[in-house]
Amino acid sequence: MSTDIYPMRLQKFLARAGAASRRGSEELMSAGRVTVNGCVVTELGSKVDPLHDVICLDGRPLRLGDDSVCLMLNKPAGYLTTMDDPQGRPTVRELIPAVEHPGLFPVGRLDFDTTGLLLFMTDGELAHRLLHPSHHVSKRYRAVVAGRLSEAEAEQLRQGVLLKDGPTQPAGVEIGESSARALSPRARHTLPAAAAEQTTVWCTIREGRKRQVRRMFAHIGHEVLELEREAFGPLQLGGLPSGQWRYLEQAEIQALHQAAG
Repeated sequence: MSTDIYPMRLQKFLARAGAASRRGSEELMSAGRVTVNGCVVTELGSKVDPLHDVICLDGRPLRLGDDSVCLMLNKPAGYLTTMDDPQGRPTVRELIPAVEHPGLFPVGRLDFDTTGLLLFMTDGELAHRLLHPSHHVSKRYRAVVAGRLSEAEAEQLRQGVLLKDGPTQPAGVEIGESSARALSPRARHTLPAAAAEQTTVWCTIREGRKRQVRRMFAHIGHEVLELEREAFGPLQLGGLPSGQWRYLEQAEIQALHQAAG
């Protein structure tokens, strides 16, 4: 192990050791859960020497592993993207080999009702780069929206729209087929004719704001009825069944490193 990278910032060590993402590591420190040589360290930017210091999370020693673990999950609806929920709700932890790989954490989030490709890894540094806006790693979604989506409306998303937390970057939008929407007989009679339809659309973004795709379509007047992430950067969900996971191949991991700069 080379010593020319030491000492390093504690939050960087935590991320590389698979404790959490870079931001998550800062939260662990602020919560007083990290000790260095038996002393709690909460000051962000503190440096450690992994060759000599003993760094622990909740009393458990951490080290920089030589091999990282990366896998993808086809997340079903009805699961929180978190490894622990105080309220006891279903989490994605139940769907992955968390016991075999205790350092695994999700790379970004999918909403409770959103399905599709969710990455997990123990390499916090790579996860940080994949999520950082400066690297523009794309995420592709298949959405089913209420109503018939017009080209003019799609063009608004391609140009970027103004949300409450600021303007969005231009999105890639491909309009698919429109079809009859499944509605109750009463709703079919009370809703406008346009609302009785639904449109399948593919949307590619390079940001990761909370519920961003749903908010983008709501901005142009279309409720998202279904949302599935089909791709993350160079990775495709493919035929992975819902609720199942698989390890990434080495070529896929290399492709992620290239996408993350």
